[in-house]
Amino acid sequence: MPALDPQVRAAVAAAGERAREVLTPQGLAAWQERDVAARPRPTLDQLRDGGRFEVKEVRVPRAGGGGEVTLVSARPAGVREALPLLYYLHGGGMVTGNAWSVLPRLLRAWALPLGLAVVSVEYRLAPRTRFPGAVEDCYAALVWAAGHAGVLGVDARRVVIGGKSAGGGLAAALALLARDRGAAAPVGQLLLSPMLDDRGDTFSSHQMAGHDTWDRTSNATAWRALLGSRYGAADVSPYAAAARATDLSRLPAAYVDVGSAETLRDEAVAYANAIWRAGGEAELHVWPGACHGFDTLAPHAVITQDAHDARTRWLRRILQR
Repeated sequence: MPALDPQVRAAVAAAGERAREVLTPQGLAAWQERDVAARPRPTLDQLRDGGRFEVKEVRVPRAGGGGEVTLVSARPAGVREALPLLYYLHGGGMVTGNAWSVLPRLLRAWALPLGLAVVSVEYRLAPRTRFPGAVEDCYAALVWAAGHAGVLGVDARRVVIGGKSAGGGLAAALALLARDRGAAAPVGQLLLSPMLDDRGDTFSSHQMAGHDTWDRTSNATAWRALLGSRYGAADVSPYAAAARATDLSRLPAAYVDVGSAETLRDEAVAYANAIWRAGGEAELHVWPGACHGFDTLAPHAVITQDAHDARTRWLRRILQR
C-alpha cells in the first residue's frame, strides 16, 4: 500500500475518527444530517468579503418544467469586461455538499489571481434524487449560463467545467453530455479525484479498502444511492459514470488529478489514458502519498501547495488559448 505523505499522514491523524468514518447504506441518512449541520454555508454577504466580490444567486429552469436549479455566481468586484468562467460542481459523494461552501476557497485561489468568474451549482443530491437528476441539473444550468453570458458578465468561449470527487465525476459526465447534445462547448474540464467508475473493480479500489479516507465501501454506498436499482447493471450510462464511455473523442482538454494513496487512483489514471488513446488532450497528476481529500485535510502541506500550483498553471494556460 502506498505510504502517506508525512504531512498528510499527520493531518489525517489529527482529524481522528472523522477522517476514517465509512459511509454505509444504513448510516447514510445520519451522515447527511451531520453534513448539513457541520458544513459551512456562507451567506452571500460573507462571500462578498467586504466588497471584494460581486455575488448573486440565480435560479434556472430545469428541462421539462421540473422546478429550478440554483446557481451562485461570483466575480471580482469592479471588473466590467467579460471574464472566463469556472463552472464548478461541488464534491460530497453525490449525497452531500452544497454550492456555497466551496466558494470561499475557489474565489481566493483562482477568481482573484486569474481574473475568473465562478458559478457554483446546487444540483440535487442522491438518494432523494437518482440519476439523471444531478447531471441534468448541471447541464440545464450550463446551457443557461452559456446563453446568458452577458447577464453573468462572462465569456462563453472560455468556460472550464470542474469539480472534485463527486463534482469531478459530474464534470466528466457533463463534458460527454454537452458534446453529445451539441450544446455549449467548454474549453476544459478540471477533474480532481473524480468519481468516474461505479463498478469498484480497480486494483486501487481493493488496495485502499479500509485505508483511504474514502474507501470502497463509502464509494459503493454513494454509487448505490445515485443509481438505485440500476446499481451494478451492465448498461449504466456514461452520463452517470464517465468510465463507462466507449467514445472519449472530441472532448475538452482535461486536467486529471488524483492521489497515489486513494481509492479512485486507478480509474482516474485509466480515464486520462482513454482520452489519450482517443486522440484527446489530458494532463495527469498522481500526487505521491496523497489520500482522497488531502488538500482539504492538509491545506498547508507542501504537496497541497504543489497540487494547487499545478492546477493554477493549467487553468491559466487553458484560458489564455
